Amino acid sequence: MAESKRFDAIIIGSGQAGNPLAYALADAGRCVALIEQRHLGGSCINYGCSPTKTLLTAAHRVHAIRTAAELGLQAAPPVVDMPAVMARKDALVQQHREGIRKNLTQEHPGITVLHGHAAFVGPRRLMFTPQQGVEAQTLTAPLIFINTGTRPAWPDIEGLPDAGALTNEDLLDLPELPEHLIILGGSYIGLEFGQMYRRFGSRVTIVETDAHILDREDPDVRTALQELLAGEGIEFVLGAQARRVARGSDGGLTVTVEARGGTRRLRGSHLLIATGRRPNTDTLNLTAAGIGTDERGYIRVDDRLRTGVRGVYALGDVKGGPQFTHISYDDYRIVRDQLLHGRTRTTRQRPVPYVVFTEPQLGRVGLSETEARKQGVAYRVGNLLVHHIGRARETNQPAGFIKVLVGADDRLLGAAVLSAQGGEIMSMLQIAMTGRLKYQQLQDMVLAHPSWAEALNNVFARLQAG
Repeated sequence: MAESKRFDAIIIGSGQAGNPLAYALADAGRCVALIEQRHLGGSCINYGCSPTKTLLTAAHRVHAIRTAAELGLQAAPPVVDMPAVMARKDALVQQHREGIRKNLTQEHPGITVLHGHAAFVGPRRLMFTPQQGVEAQTLTAPLIFINTGTRPAWPDIEGLPDAGALTNEDLLDLPELPEHLIILGGSYIGLEFGQMYRRFGSRVTIVETDAHILDREDPDVRTALQELLAGEGIEFVLGAQARRVARGSDGGLTVTVEARGGTRRLRGSHLLIATGRRPNTDTLNLTAAGIGTDERGYIRVDDRLRTGVRGVYALGDVKGGPQFTHISYDDYRIVRDQLLHGRTRTTRQRPVPYVVFTEPQLGRVGLSETEARKQGVAYRVGNLLVHHIGRARETNQPAGFIKVLVGADDRLLGAAVLSAQGGEIMSMLQIAMTGRLKYQQLQDMVLAHPSWAEALNNVFARLQAG
């Protein structure tokens, strides 16, 4: 075994919290080790946001060409070259990886990047096993940050392990276009991939155990989005439990589901598992350090991201809670401010905005109407159909609606924006919430015409009691 080495801080995982934390600690004069077992950049860069939104752009562009006649334009039917589409995605991912490597190894002196596996052998002591067969080494530091993320969770379904099913990571590397893609899971991953491949030209069937998609959303929101996707030809099988998966001699897949109408057998060419995530904690030997986890394996932390072990923190998806890149990045800011700036920031009551990048997008922030009712919060609700926005009619993007909740003090409680540019409109409402503006200030604000932002003038016109 190689000689033990000591650092001021060790970060396990090159994710959206780990990388900026390494930069900040190194710039403050700390000697930092960053350990990564797979690719630099974490899930967002390699398997999540960047690659999926790159592919979604191609799918949305194909749809725009197919529907060009609605604008009086005659265009030949588009041909989807999947290897070329994937090559563009791969080039962008590689560009991100190289940028992160340069930042870690050249732009911020004081960071040592180690490729391999780390496991605890004590409270602030790790056994590091390099990828290249070099002997293992003990690493120690007074500060250790766990940023190992999550991976796809496989449901317990008969025949699934042998059927050749795909995770989102596998599908991102698939060179061919599925003839019929069956998706298990009706949350945002399943919906984004479903619309993407439907627009590329695949048949798509989405199977969801709940009676509806997006169970966190209000009924009017999820129903509207489902109807829009169904209008593009996506089939939904809801309230259905997959029982068995089998691959036939012809290479096709059969998924047997128990649904409200009885047993159904769905036949397709490819199967995507989008039923949830599980934390990458099972190989960290957390018990050796006395670090606790919940029943699902997520690391328990307090509102300052501290584990029960002094000097050890957990950041990003591995600690549970909302699994979004922007939340992971805010975890970094919380720890940075504690350690380097003497300021206490916590996870309590921080906003959790998110966007489902279908077309139209669904942007969400703050309380939903369902949550307000459950919490007994008095509210008024305003709705605006998107086709009333001038910009929507001019750009031929009239689908969806905008819903805002206003409290008794005339300030915003939350919003759901199912619209083109839904994420951007939602972010404007979030800024107003952060600034504690009253809705009258938005309703009477002078906004440029014709812009999507003009929706902020109009959505409050018909507030009604919730």
